Amino acid sequence: MLEKKEHNYERAVLVGLITKDQDEEKLTEYMDELEFLAYTAGATVDKRFTQKLSQPDSRTFVGSGKALEIKEYVKENEIGTVIFDDELSPSQLKNLEREMEVKILDRTNLILDIFAQRAQTSYARTQVELAQYEYLLPRLTRMWTHLERQRGGIGMRGPGETEIETDRRIIRDRISLLKDKLKTIDKQMATQRNNRGKMVRVALVGYTNVGKSTLMNSLSKSEVFAENKLFATLDTTVRKVVIGNLPFLLTDTVGFIRKLPTQLVESFKSTLDEVREADLLIHVVDISHESFEDHIASVNQILQEIDAHRKPMVMVFNKIDDFSYEKKDEDDLTPATRKNVSLDEWKKTWMAKSKYPTVFISALTKENFPEMKRMIYDEVMKIHISRFPYNDFLFEYFDNDEEENNS
Repeated sequence: MLEKKEHNYERAVLVGLITKDQDEEKLTEYMDELEFLAYTAGATVDKRFTQKLSQPDSRTFVGSGKALEIKEYVKENEIGTVIFDDELSPSQLKNLEREMEVKILDRTNLILDIFAQRAQTSYARTQVELAQYEYLLPRLTRMWTHLERQRGGIGMRGPGETEIETDRRIIRDRISLLKDKLKTIDKQMATQRNNRGKMVRVALVGYTNVGKSTLMNSLSKSEVFAENKLFATLDTTVRKVVIGNLPFLLTDTVGFIRKLPTQLVESFKSTLDEVREADLLIHVVDISHESFEDHIASVNQILQEIDAHRKPMVMVFNKIDDFSYEKKDEDDLTPATRKNVSLDEWKKTWMAKSKYPTVFISALTKENFPEMKRMIYDEVMKIHISRFPYNDFLFEYFDNDEEENNS
């Protein structure tokens, strides 16, 4: 089921809807993200198709006229893949593939494919495989694949049982097996977490591709894989970090995303346990992204869902080296937009009133790193003192990088 394969950059088109719950501006943001997802998975996007509907068509997601328009375009231009921005129902997938005669993917399937490519460890591969099978099960009527018979054939098939029913049974058995395997690994990981002693645990959280792994590498002087693609990190990485003689454990976790498939949230629950059991969260935000406020809201929503939203937190606005804005002319009387707001002006908005310590940095150039490290040190020290009230005198703050440069 789970295979890592090289991509020869398939040509694809994207399809999205403007609805009463999703205006044109919001759809453009989602479609930009979908195109980045497609690129990450190994596809190039030829064109985007959008349509305004009060709600998705129950039969083909888009209206019949738009479906015909897409069909004609993909046929004339020899496009092999059509990607929809929302999760399609089994019947919609079946109808679309029958009518367009090309590969149809939805956002969920695309994200699952990226996760399948990115999974490195046995644990991550098991989680992704479980999510894939749970996605596949209700869609067997359209994508029946003559699954390999994992049971002996003679005497194992019930009277009158069709091949597709046998495949369903095989998938259910496989799902049960994978869940049992994950439970075993979860127990092992819980034991590992308990064996880390009373050292303060800090977890990096944030939207996908905001620079968490780059920040992890800078703070821990390690080489966690980092790349300018979505979901570069799937496996949880834990490193010991020392700031000002104060040691703590730093965890890099999988990035969040809007419309994250429910199958993945369920499968990656144990990965999120690292966040749930952390003492302090470092919420990393890509301030150069025009939708960074939506990204913050998405991360906060998931933190609330896993009951981790009450934890102490440091807000780190990353990529200030990439931040740009369009300065308005003095005689321009049109309303200001996000694109007209400078970094200094952003700092004076709601960010200045945040209940969390807030810092603006570049993980790449290490700009404002001393200020960020001091903030992290202060928050970790608070937790450490509450845990060990008699040995705080052992630790003294200094900038590690500064100390190294002076030696």
